[in-house]
Amino acid sequence: MNKEPVCCPKFNPEHWDGKEHRWNNKKFIKGHVISFMHIPLNFGGIITRLMNKIEDAKAHDKDPIWLSDEKSLFGSDLFVSVSKDVPTAVNFEISGTFVSKVFTGSFSNMGKWITHMKEFVSSKGKQMKRMLFWYTTCPKCAKKYGQNHTVIFAETD
Repeated sequence: MNKEPVCCPKFNPEHWDGKEHRWNNKKFIKGHVISFMHIPLNFGGIITRLMNKIEDAKAHDKDPIWLSDEKSLFGSDLFVSVSKDVPTAVNFEISGTFVSKVFTGSFSNMGKWITHMKEFVSSKGKQMKRMLFWYTTCPKCAKKYGQNHTVIFAETD
């Protein structure tokens, strides 16, 4: 049996699969992840730094999410939800209507998931503006839980 501690909360797909979210200035703090061909090189260090800032400011969101804006092959912006502004961080707000879909499995399926997400949004009669990705657990916790979930949020008009 794996005795390593779990650092990521257990993910419940029911709260996110096929749901619509209307955010009005939802608070996040922002970091930047260096990537090579969309493979993150310093994700762990960035998320740890952001979580420490949240801890210091006592700004934990009751339902935390961390979103990756995969805007380049060589980097992505990472947004971690917070309950209030964090003085030592880059504060950021996101507003808009998003639909979310949960995908389970290896990241090698990402191309298929993106295609499926585009089809899902289209089936709702909506136009997609952009996608944000929530990798719900770290690799160690995904292994411990026996599942790797990714939530794709599509911002719609």
